Amino acid sequence: MLRAEFRDELGKGASRRLRRLSDKIPGVLYGGGGDPVSLTLAYRDLSKAMQEEAFFSQILELSVGDKTQACVLRDVQRHPATDKVQHIDFLRIQEDMPVQLHVPLHYTNEDRCVGVKLGGGRVAHNLIEVEVSCLPRDLPEYIEVDVAELDVGASLHLSDLDLPNGVSIVALGLGEDHDTPVVSIAARRGGMEDEIESAVDADAPEDDTGEDTTEEDAP
Repeated sequence: MLRAEFRDELGKGASRRLRRLSDKIPGVLYGGGGDPVSLTLAYRDLSKAMQEEAFFSQILELSVGDKTQACVLRDVQRHPATDKVQHIDFLRIQEDMPVQLHVPLHYTNEDRCVGVKLGGGRVAHNLIEVEVSCLPRDLPEYIEVDVAELDVGASLHLSDLDLPNGVSIVALGLGEDHDTPVVSIAARRGGMEDEIESAVDADAPEDDTGEDTTEEDAP
C-alpha cells in the first residue's frame, strides 16, 4: 500500500518548494466519478514502490487520510536531466468499469527453443509489454509467451498470445494491420553458412592476369 497526504498548496512554485524542502513529490488522484484530489507522496516510499514491475501494471492501493482508494498509475513526469520523479498521476478505478493498462510479457523456455538449440538462431524480442483491456478483477500480473516450439524464421504475433478469460489486447481491436510480431527467432549472422562461403572464397584461385586486355590494347 502506498501512502499519500492531501496537498493544500498548489502551483508550480509550491511544487518546487515541496520537492526541494520536504523531499516529497506532488501528485493527483482523479477519475472514477470523483473530483480531482491533489496529493503529496514521500519520495523515498515512491521510489521504492517504483522498483517493482507491478507498480506500473497492476491495481494499486493508495491510502489517503483515513480512506483507501483503488487506482492505477496513469502518468509519471520526470526531470529531463536527473530523471527524478517530478509529478505523478493516479486514476481511480471502478470494479464494474474496464481498465486499459500495459502488462509485461514474460518469455519462457528460451533455453529449450527449437530454433535456438537445433537451428543456431537467437530469440528476438519485439515487445516487452502489451496494452490490455479488462475489468480490474481480471487484470493479469503478466502474460506468458512460450517460445519452445519456434524454429528459425518463425514468430508469434499478438493474436497468438494466450490470454486469460475476460482480457483483450487493445491493438487487435484496431484491425488486422495492428497484429504485430511479439517475438521471432532470427538466424545468427556469421554462422556456418558464412564460414563455408568464406572458406570457398579463400580457396578460389586468384586472378593474376592484371587488368583486362581490350581489343584496342592488343598488339
